[in-house]
Amino acid sequence: MLVIPAIDIKGGRCVRLKQGLMHEETVFSDAPSEMAKKWFEQGAKRLHLVDLDGAVEGKPVNHAAIRQIVKAVPIPVELGGGIRDMTTLRAYLDLGLRYLILGTVAHKDPAFVRGALRAYPGRIILGLDAKGDRVAVEGWTEETPITPLDLAKQFEHEGLAAIIYTDIQRDGMKTGCNVTATQTLARSIGCPVIASGGISTIEDVLDLLPLQEDGVMGMITGRALYDGSLDLRQAIRACEDAETRT
Repeated sequence: MLVIPAIDIKGGRCVRLKQGLMHEETVFSDAPSEMAKKWFEQGAKRLHLVDLDGAVEGKPVNHAAIRQIVKAVPIPVELGGGIRDMTTLRAYLDLGLRYLILGTVAHKDPAFVRGALRAYPGRIILGLDAKGDRVAVEGWTEETPITPLDLAKQFEHEGLAAIIYTDIQRDGMKTGCNVTATQTLARSIGCPVIASGGISTIEDVLDLLPLQEDGVMGMITGRALYDGSLDLRQAIRACEDAETRT
C-alpha cells in the first residue's frame, strides 16, 4: 500500500488547511518543490498535489510551482484542482504529471470526464470529497445531493486509475481516517481506492492496512507529516512489512 505525501499549493506556497477552509491555512514552506524533494528522499513513491486556488477558481493558478515539483522529483505525481477542460488536462499531462484528479467536473460535466477517460485511460483519478454522505465540489465550498457511491458508480468501469475518497470533516484535523466509509466504498466498486483525510499517526496507517484486501491501494497524508506526528519512513516501512507478511 502506498503512503502518498500531500503538497497543497496556495499562492505559490505549501500550506495545509483544516476541513478545506481556505482561511484556515498554515504555511509550511515557501518552496513546494523543496518539500517534494524532502518526501522523495524519505522514500515516497508518489506525490499528491492540490492547486487550492485552482480548485476554487476553476482554472489553473499555481502552474509555476507545479512545474517545479514535477522537475524536482523522478516519481509519479498526481494533481487535482481546477481541471475543467481538455486543454488544461492535456497541458498538465504534457508537463509530466502522471495522474490528474477530476472532482467538481465529474458532477457538473460527466461527459467531459468520460471523454478524458477514453483519451487517457489509466491516467485519470476520480476525487470524491465527502461531507457526511454527500459529495462536495468547488474546492469543498458547495455541497451536492449526490452520494460518493452514486458518483463513483457512474465511472467505475470506464478506465479510472483510482478513486480518492476524502472525508472533509477529518481532513487536516488529525482525527484518524474514516475507515468504515472507506472500506464500504472500496467493497462496493470495481476500481482501486485511495484513502484520505485525518491520517495522522502510525496507528492510523496500521488501521488502513487490512483494507488492502478490499481494494484500498494507498493513503494520502499531509498535515501529520509536516508537524511530525507521523514519520514518513516509519509509515512506508509498516506498509512494506505488511506486504512481506502477505
